[in-house]
Amino acid sequence: MTPPTARAEELARRLLDAQVAHHVERLTGDTLTVEVRALATELLAAAEAHPIADVVDVEAVADVVERALATVPPSAAVSGVIEMATTLVLDGPERPHAVGALVDRPQVERIVDAVLALHPLVEQRLDRLAEAPTVGVVASRFMGRIVGEVLEANKAVAGKVPGLGSLVSLGTGAATKVIGAADKQLDGLLGDAAGRGGALAVRRLNRILVETLRDPATRDAVLQVWDLVAAERVAGVDDPDARTRLVAVVDAAHEAVVVAAGTPEAAALGRTVVEAFFERFGGYTGPELLDELDLDRDALLDDVERLAPPVVRALHDSGALERLLRARLAPFHADPATLALLEDALG
Repeated sequence: MTPPTARAEELARRLLDAQVAHHVERLTGDTLTVEVRALATELLAAAEAHPIADVVDVEAVADVVERALATVPPSAAVSGVIEMATTLVLDGPERPHAVGALVDRPQVERIVDAVLALHPLVEQRLDRLAEAPTVGVVASRFMGRIVGEVLEANKAVAGKVPGLGSLVSLGTGAATKVIGAADKQLDGLLGDAAGRGGALAVRRLNRILVETLRDPATRDAVLQVWDLVAAERVAGVDDPDARTRLVAVVDAAHEAVVVAAGTPEAAALGRTVVEAFFERFGGYTGPELLDELDLDRDALLDDVERLAPPVVRALHDSGALERLLRARLAPFHADPATLALLEDALG
């Protein structure tokens, strides 16, 4: 191939300058917003012809999610966001408002009804706690203390009635000895006998909790508590010690998420979620998925039109926009085939 002449190379440089200037003018002049909206509209229109599963590699997305789970949670940026969010919560809103302004009472009622309806599942899960010996020990002591408090309360009331106080004292003393003996045995025996006793205490305690969930009065009690909470004002935390303790809780939770997200099990879960998403929505096109998400296209285009121009203007003011355009267009104008065409055009 004959080397290009200086005239062809000069013309290529001039064409490059003209093309760069043309794009810079379109991206920085009065037509910028029009160009941005037109490009976004064309992209959405082009996406209408292609289902998501045809244009996106499921394995590639799964790999990205898996890598993100391992790298994003422990990153400095996430730590900074968590610290910022914690500070904002502890400081409270600039304009205090009632808790009830955030959630309507009918929504709370639906949540309470749904939670209370879980009592069969709660009962199953609570029964499994009977298999843990230490839980049985704690449950036995808890039940014993409750019984002790009831006995003491009855004794105090009976003491006010002539002749009844001595009788209750006799019964209370006998019951206390029995409970004390059982407690000593519980402390000394953590083997099978303690396990069986603990399991019985756990099941009794579980039955009390489940029956409480089934009790219609529980719903009214929970909603009354919500009414009290809803009237409280959302405010920050002024106590330095309380702030320190709350921050410690947030840090511990973040660390737990970091460790959990980096495990193979979390990666497998993330991959499963991606596969399930594509199985459910892979046949949709991009615009159809937006409709499924109730995202208005015009509103989305308005957002793009509002967000993109400041970015482009900042690139232009720094000189980066022209450099980026020139770097992308220059290889074409320096290509031997392009120079050969210019050589032929020059004759």
